[in-house]
Amino acid sequence: MPQTKKELPDRISRLRRKFSSCKIDSLIFFNMNNIRYLSGFTGSEGVLLINSDETNLLVDGRYITQAGMETDGLRIIEYKDKIEGINQAIKKFKLKRIGFEANSITLGMYNQLTSHVRQGVLVALNDELKLLRAYKDKTEIALMKKAAEISSSSIRSLIGKIKTGFTEKEVALELEIEARRAGADELAFGAIVAAGENAAFPHAQPTDRKIKKGDFVVIDFGVKYQGYCSDETCTIAFGKLTDRQKNAYQMVKNAHDQALSCVKANVSAAGIDRCVRSVFGEKYVRYFVHGTGHGVGLEVHEAPRLSSHSTDILKPNMVVTIEPGLYIPGLWGIRIEDTVLVKKNSCEKITKMDKELIIIE
Repeated sequence: MPQTKKELPDRISRLRRKFSSCKIDSLIFFNMNNIRYLSGFTGSEGVLLINSDETNLLVDGRYITQAGMETDGLRIIEYKDKIEGINQAIKKFKLKRIGFEANSITLGMYNQLTSHVRQGVLVALNDELKLLRAYKDKTEIALMKKAAEISSSSIRSLIGKIKTGFTEKEVALELEIEARRAGADELAFGAIVAAGENAAFPHAQPTDRKIKKGDFVVIDFGVKYQGYCSDETCTIAFGKLTDRQKNAYQMVKNAHDQALSCVKANVSAAGIDRCVRSVFGEKYVRYFVHGTGHGVGLEVHEAPRLSSHSTDILKPNMVVTIEPGLYIPGLWGIRIEDTVLVKKNSCEKITKMDKELIIIE
């Protein structure tokens, strides 16, 4: 299902309703994922300038044709130099107070911009835009479900092939091949495949380390489909496990299941994180070294954040991950992750792999 353009005017309208409270008359976007979300343009360079009655996409000559094909109902302006192009647009539209994404530009770019406009014209926005893409519409949800279907089927297919002696790099390559065959446009992030002691690193990169009997292998994998990401983690065991390993896996599974049962509208993200930590208790919580989850969409890490310090509140149609884990340095690690759609009184699991322990003999 291709992303349609019918949602874009509503997204722009919601943004314009923020102008008054932010005391601005226009808004500039530099983040290309936000530009795609608001305009449909998928190029890698450009600026989106939204004022009170017009939306303007500023691009260089490489993207004029593409912008015309991908967008509708906005003005396309060609620039030779980005900063000069922005400056000319500000003058042309006689803009007085311009909001911008403070987290999406470098200090150098900010200094360049402010050298062209008088003090007080540029208004830095942070929290005001944090949840811009957090609420997913029907088209986005459909695309994310397709991405999740592709990644889950790739993991499922992989499990039928791998065995001891495979290296982490070989497993990662096989995963990407399976995903491409199944229709993925690209990977959402570099696949994490970590065996044994390497699994104790939450963001391990695949190495030449071979899978051995007694290993846990953490596989954290996601794809992009028409711009939207999936994110799922399975931990697979090889050969005979110790009782400690089995108990630890069950504890992570319990934390995962308990968190899923708590996800619904109007629950605090920090509360979901506390739920997971309460399952681990004082003895094991020190081995849980990251937050419980994050939003997913055009980027694999988006708002909201599910962590102990988060101030976010879950709302219907947010899409978030639940990914508790335990990491024992020098020995092994375990992580279980599903992506879920928040609903009024519950959540819907988008990812498809069953999270019961899989042991490959």
